[in-house]
Amino acid sequence: MTGLTTGLVRLFVRFTLWLLHLPAWLAVHGLLLTLIGLPLIAGGLVWREWLTRRVLAERVRYTLTPTRSFDPCQEEIWRGAAVLLRAARSGPWWAPARSKSVRIRLRADGTGETPLAYSLEGHTSARHLLSTTPYGQVTVERCRPIRDREREHTLRAQFVLRGDPGAPLREVPLQPDPLQPIVDAVAHVRADLGDLAEVIVDLQPVPTWRLRLKRWHLAATARARAQREARKATRRAIADTDAIEDSLVVQLAHLLDFAGHRGHGGRRMAMTVRPRPVDAAQVWGRLGDDVGLVRLQLLVRCASDVKGRAERSLKALTAAMDVFAGRSRLRVDGTRLGPWQWSANHPLRRRGFDRRWTTGQVAPRADSWLNISELSGLLKPPTVHCRQPLTAAVLPAYELGAPLMPQGWYHGPDGVTRLIASPLEETLFSVSVGKSFYGKTTRAVVQALAVALAGDGVFFVDPHADSWDAAAPYLAHESLRDRVWRIDLTGRDTGSRLPSWNLLGMDAGQRGDEVVRAAVDSFSIVLGWDDHTAPRATTVFFKALQALVEVNRQAVAAGKPAAQATVFQVRTLLTDPTFREAVLDKLPDKARAWWSTTFTAYGDDAFAPVLNPLDRLAADPVAHALLGAPTGKWNARAAMDKRRIVWLCLGGTGPTQRLMVNLLMRDVFRAGLSRGDLPEKKRKPFHVFMDELISLDQAGTGSTIADITEQLRKFGIRLHVLAQLLERINPATRASLLQNASALSTTSGSTDSVGAITEQWHGALSIRQVAELPRYHHALSFTAGGKQRGPLTVRGPQPAEVFGAIKSSKHLGELTQTSIQAVGARTATYLHKLADQQDAAVLAFLTSPADRTPPPRPERPHPARTTEFQ
Repeated sequence: MTGLTTGLVRLFVRFTLWLLHLPAWLAVHGLLLTLIGLPLIAGGLVWREWLTRRVLAERVRYTLTPTRSFDPCQEEIWRGAAVLLRAARSGPWWAPARSKSVRIRLRADGTGETPLAYSLEGHTSARHLLSTTPYGQVTVERCRPIRDREREHTLRAQFVLRGDPGAPLREVPLQPDPLQPIVDAVAHVRADLGDLAEVIVDLQPVPTWRLRLKRWHLAATARARAQREARKATRRAIADTDAIEDSLVVQLAHLLDFAGHRGHGGRRMAMTVRPRPVDAAQVWGRLGDDVGLVRLQLLVRCASDVKGRAERSLKALTAAMDVFAGRSRLRVDGTRLGPWQWSANHPLRRRGFDRRWTTGQVAPRADSWLNISELSGLLKPPTVHCRQPLTAAVLPAYELGAPLMPQGWYHGPDGVTRLIASPLEETLFSVSVGKSFYGKTTRAVVQALAVALAGDGVFFVDPHADSWDAAAPYLAHESLRDRVWRIDLTGRDTGSRLPSWNLLGMDAGQRGDEVVRAAVDSFSIVLGWDDHTAPRATTVFFKALQALVEVNRQAVAAGKPAAQATVFQVRTLLTDPTFREAVLDKLPDKARAWWSTTFTAYGDDAFAPVLNPLDRLAADPVAHALLGAPTGKWNARAAMDKRRIVWLCLGGTGPTQRLMVNLLMRDVFRAGLSRGDLPEKKRKPFHVFMDELISLDQAGTGSTIADITEQLRKFGIRLHVLAQLLERINPATRASLLQNASALSTTSGSTDSVGAITEQWHGALSIRQVAELPRYHHALSFTAGGKQRGPLTVRGPQPAEVFGAIKSSKHLGELTQTSIQAVGARTATYLHKLADQQDAAVLAFLTSPADRTPPPRPERPHPARTTEFQ
C-alpha cells in the first residue's frame, strides 16, 4: 500500500513538472508545431468541405400541392414534422453534420398557379420520406432542381433568433393561416418584370452533446446572474442598514437609552442575501425537451430586373416574420451604422450566403434553436384559411381576336387591372346568374363578339331584342359583317322583312326521322306532352309529321320543293278527308295501315290537343310568316359548319315565342347530332347564348337545354345561359347545367339566389361577400389550364372598352342589307299569302297525274348537306 502511494505521488510530481515546463517547450517548438498543424487543419477543412459538397449534390426536390379544402390539424402537422426530422438525418454515415438537413422552400416567381409554391428538398436517400405525406389532401410530385437566371437587382437577408434563447416564439393559430402574411408579401410579384421572392427554411436536428452543453451554459449563466443579483441585494441591504444606524433618530435613541439597555449597545448587522435558486426547466425553456428540437437556418432572397421591387419584397417579407415575435423573435442578422450595414447583402458576406443558398449547407452565424411546434405554420402548405390570389400566369389576358372568352376586369395583387379571359377550347358550358340591370346581358354580348372575332360560330337568343342594338355597331365591321344572320321575330315593324323556315323541309338534305323527332320533341317539351299525360296527341302528331315529311321527300325528289308541306298542313291532314286521302296515296303500305285502322278509331277529342297549339301559331303573324313558307334559307347545320353569327331577336317570352325558340333550339340539337359524319377535328365550335333562361325554359325530362349540355360537347356545340334565379329553372335543366358548367358567375343578389352558385365553390367565397358586390361586378370561376380558376371578383366589361377598335356605326345599313339577303327575308304580307296558299299547292302536287311517282324506296342515311343561306 505504501509503494502504491509513493508511485502515485511520483507520478503527480512528474506531471506537475511537465506542466511547468510545457510553456517553455511550446515557446521553443511553437513555430514547428504551427507549420505542421496548420496544413493538417486546412486539409481537414478542405476535406470536410469536399464531403459536404458531395453529399449536397445528391439532393431531390418535391412540390406539395394542396387542394382547395386543405385544412390540417395540429396532430397532422406534428406527424409531418416528424417525417421531416427523420429525412434530415438521412445521408451517408460519413457525411458532415452541416450537410444533413431538410429544406422547405417557399417560392414566388409569378409563374405558378398561386403566388406561393411550397416544396421540400433533402438527400436522395430520404426520397421515400419526402415523397410521402400525412396530409390526405396534398399531392406530392418530384420536380427538377431550380436553376434561376441572374437578375439585375438582388437582395439577401438571414433571420436569426433574438431575445431570450429559452423563451418560445409567439403561438400563432392555424386560422387564419400563418402563411398569410408571407403570401400577402409576395402577391405583387410579376414574372414579366423578372421578380422573384424566396424564403428558405433549413431544419437540422440538434446533437445531444451540443444540447447538453447549451443547457449547462444557460444554467451557469442563470446562476451567475442570480449571484450577481444576490450580491447587489446584499450591498443594498448593508447600505440601507448603515443609513439607518447613522440616522438622527437612531443616534438620539442611543443617547436616551435606559440603563437596562446599555449592555445591549452596538451597531445592527445586515444579513447576507442568498442567491435565488435556479429553476432548470424555466431557464432551459424550449431546450428542456429533447423531442422536436431543431436548428433553424432562415434565408430570404428577393430579386428583380426593375430597381426598387426587390427591396419592396424584402421589406414585406421582413414585416411578415413579425407575426412570430414574442419574448424571442426572428430578426434580420446584421448591424447598421448610419448608411453602412453589415448584413447578408454586404459584399464580404454575400458569397457565403449564396453558397449556403445554392448548396443547402447549414452554417448560420448564430445558433437559432426552436421547437417544431413553434414553426408549425411553416411546416405545411397553405391551407383553406389562406387567401391566395391567382397570378397573371394562370389568368390569360384577353387580346382582340385571340381564342379567348372575356370574363371581366380583374384587379390583381400586383396592382395591374387586366381583362382576364378563359380559353375557348375549355369554355364548354357556362351559367351566369344575377339581378336584373346588373350587367349579365352586356357581359354576354362582349363574350359573343369575342367568340365571333376568334372565328367561331355564334347563336345569340335575345328575347327582347335589346342586345342587337349594343352588338350591331361591332358586327358591322368588315371582318364580321358577311357572317351575320339576323332573324328578327319581333314583329314591331309591319313593313319589316321576315325570314322563313319550313320545319318539315327536306330540301337541304335533312334526314326524315331526325326532322320528325326534332319537331315532336319541341312540341312535347313546350306543351308538356308525354306518354302519360297526352299519349294520343303525341302519337297523332308524330304520325302526321311522318306522313308530311314523306310527302316533302317525294316533292324534293320530283324537283318541286315549293310543293312541300309545312307544320300548318297538319291541321289540314287531320280535318280534311280529301287532303288526307291524297297524302295516304303517297305513303307506303306499312305507314298507310295506321291511318286506316287506329286513326279511324279516334274521336275528335283526340285531335284537339294537336290542333289548338297549331291554331295559336297560325294566328300569330310572326309565327305564321316564319313557319308557313314551303322553303326557307335557315339551315342550322350550315350555320355551324360555316361559322355564322346568328342573332335571334324575339318580341317577348310568351308561349308562342317559347315554342318558336324551342323549335329552333331543337333544330340546333338535331343539326349538332348530324355532325357525327365529320371528323372530330373538323367540327368547328358553335356557341349558343340564351338570355332570360327562366322565360324560355319550359322543359321537363329530356329538355333541349339539358340534352345539349349532356350530348353535344363532342360535336362542338357550346352553351352559355343567363338567368336571374336558378331556383326557377326546371330542376333537370339546372342539375345538368351545374354538372357540366366550366364557367360560373353571379352578380349581387339575395342570399338564396347567390347561394346556388357559392355552393359550387365550397366556401371559398361566402354568400355575404357575393351579396354585397357593387353593380356590374361579378363573382366567377372558370376553367383554364385544365383546372378551375377562382372564385374571384371582376368588373363586367363593356363592348366599347373592349372592341372600340372595330366599331363601325357608319356601316349599319350595309349590315342590315347583308343580313336580309343572307336569310332570304321577305315581307310579312308575301309570306302570309304564301302560307295561305300552301294547302292548295301541296294538294295539287299530290293529285296531279304527271307527278305520281312509284312507291318510295326505304330511305338511306346520307350526309347532311351544308348549304347555307343563298
